[in-house]
Amino acid sequence: QVQLVESGGGLVQPGGSLRLSCAASGSIFSSYNMGWYRQAPGKQRELVATITSRGRTTYADSVKGRFTISRDNAKSTVYLQMNSLKPEDTAVYYCNANKIFDHWGQGTQVTVSS
Repeated sequence: QVQLVESGGGLVQPGGSLRLSCAASGSIFSSYNMGWYRQAPGKQRELVATITSRGRTTYADSVKGRFTISRDNAKSTVYLQMNSLKPEDTAVYYCNANKIFDHWGQGTQVTVSS
């Protein structure tokens, strides 16, 4: 079992940057595949980026070139660096840990608005 706590969300102007963090506890972090998902009002939750236990990354087309996912196994933390933010990036961002089962954090709100 793993517990996840996201942080780093907030209000930012278009073109700005934010870095989200997800701290994990309760299990062997390095063995989990990690990901970030987001859910905008009235929309389904969607994949943003993933990073495997070995460090392989994937991104949604909508964020390629702007977002970077990374992990620090020593700190049991996964990050999402978000640059060149757009209003359509506004959503609640959720951290996910997967090893057979999915585990989710409580989410952190990101609002991109002038």
